[in-house]
Amino acid sequence: MPQTPHMDRRLHEAILKGEVPAFHGLIQENEHIINQTIPGSLSTILHLASRFGHVELAKEIVKLRPELVFEVNETLETPLHEACREGKMEMVKFLVETDPWLVYKVNQDNESALIVACERGKLDVVDYLLNFQKLLMLELDGFTTSLHVAAAGGHTDIVKLILKARPEFSGKKDVQGCTPLHLCCKKGHLEVTRELLRFDSDLSSLQDNDGRTPLHWAAIKGRVNIIDEILSTSLESAELITKHGETVLHLGVKNNQYEAVKYLTEMLNITKLVDKPDNDGNTVLHLATAGKLSTMVIYLLKLGADVNAINRRGQTALDVVESDVSNSGALLILPALHDAGGRRSDQLPPSSLELQLIEQEKSLPSSSPKRMPEYTTKHHRRSQHRRREKQLELQTEGLRNARNTITVVAVLIATVTFAAGINPPGGFRQETGESIMGRHTSFKVFVVCNIVALFLSLGIVVFLVSIVPFQRKSMMKLLAVTHKVMWLSTSFMAAAYIAAMWATLPHRPGRGMKWVFVAIVAIGGGCTMAIFVGLGVMLAKHWLRKWEWRRRKEKRKNESPTSSVSRVEELGMMRKGSHDSSNSDVDSSDKGGYHLY
Repeated sequence: MPQTPHMDRRLHEAILKGEVPAFHGLIQENEHIINQTIPGSLSTILHLASRFGHVELAKEIVKLRPELVFEVNETLETPLHEACREGKMEMVKFLVETDPWLVYKVNQDNESALIVACERGKLDVVDYLLNFQKLLMLELDGFTTSLHVAAAGGHTDIVKLILKARPEFSGKKDVQGCTPLHLCCKKGHLEVTRELLRFDSDLSSLQDNDGRTPLHWAAIKGRVNIIDEILSTSLESAELITKHGETVLHLGVKNNQYEAVKYLTEMLNITKLVDKPDNDGNTVLHLATAGKLSTMVIYLLKLGADVNAINRRGQTALDVVESDVSNSGALLILPALHDAGGRRSDQLPPSSLELQLIEQEKSLPSSSPKRMPEYTTKHHRRSQHRRREKQLELQTEGLRNARNTITVVAVLIATVTFAAGINPPGGFRQETGESIMGRHTSFKVFVVCNIVALFLSLGIVVFLVSIVPFQRKSMMKLLAVTHKVMWLSTSFMAAAYIAAMWATLPHRPGRGMKWVFVAIVAIGGGCTMAIFVGLGVMLAKHWLRKWEWRRRKEKRKNESPTSSVSRVEELGMMRKGSHDSSNSDVDSSDKGGYHLY
């Protein structure tokens, strides 16, 4: 018969109150009213009566429509599921006696009435349903058992009943590989944990699909009382690691469970786990700094954690925290790491780096891939890259300073030559304003050299102010041009000074001033030439270094990529900075620390 879409209000009230006479009166008015369902649901009136435990009313409904016993709602649950969930024992017995096959019916989540009762902790219902042994046998073919559900809910008495009926359920794993002990440790149910460990202490060593033991889950959730219970039964689980090489300390630190980590380190002799790396080479200190857990970092440093341990990415704890200093926690971590002697990986000697990576390789489980050479190479490349970045930064800063210096020198030359031009040597004639020394050859040389020096220096200033380079090569070309012009301007200014001095010195015989002046000029000129010669030699050496560097670079490009190079040679090449680069000035001048232009 077709069901009406909504339940009559009077019928709904009669079912809720369990009024059998009122129900019969409504049936006499309309016999089809019994097929109505709850609005917004497919639950029948028998579902509703079972939920509230109205057994007499349920019996009348079943007399009129026996098929309603197997009717399911929108979640595929029968009236028995409703009765078990609410712990209505009399109703459960009535429905099961009506049709025992109801016990094996499951909802859309593959949950039987037994599992529903375990979830709600209905002890009497569970005790009754455990008499159906075939029901428990069906759970053996699945993953989640009634013991999983009872343990996760913390229902100790139900756990005891199921263990007595089916002891093999204790070690059965669900889809994630978790045993009942995993679930109760995760939820923090101490009494259930004790019961399961008392039943079988070896359960503490079972691992889920990720290799996590019950102790690992207790550390993840910060269940200190559970940790204490497990370790008081067995210490072996404290040494077990996950498939990612994580220890119980790794998991506690990663999830910021400070109290759990503190308990583990204070109550147990597992200090060797503090510096134990996972499969990525991260120690607990790496994880704490990555999570900006300042309290955890300070505590681990007090324990004596290796502050300069290297992970598989070639990073120390200081490298990790400096990669992101936007978090306020980094402001507390940085001083603590520095005070403990923390360094960046590029500040550590290569020998110690290789030693740490070898120790990491030995600590990996046998099933882990051996990637020692690759990570050693990556670390040295990272260190070399950082060193080169620092060199480029210093070079860029030096170029900016050189540009500013040339500008200042050019302005000074312009100022001096301008002042000398309007105040020429020998002075002016008061009557005409003409230079007194204007007819002398030395004065004419002074005027020419002074004017050239003035306008060359002004040209340098205008040139540097007008052009703003934003690439290194452009800056180098700009400075190379202005540098040469500046030397030319300086030379003309020096020549103007010599000419002015020659013009103003007395030339009368017997004074000897001319020869003194010549001697001074010769000494000054000799010193200047010595400077020029020295700079020329340095420039020549710089060009030779660049040529040698480019030759080696070209030779490495032409080498076969499959040619065999020993590990020692490879490390030696990396230490010497033999890597591809587009900045020949920096790379070829690595040892000298400077280059010329």
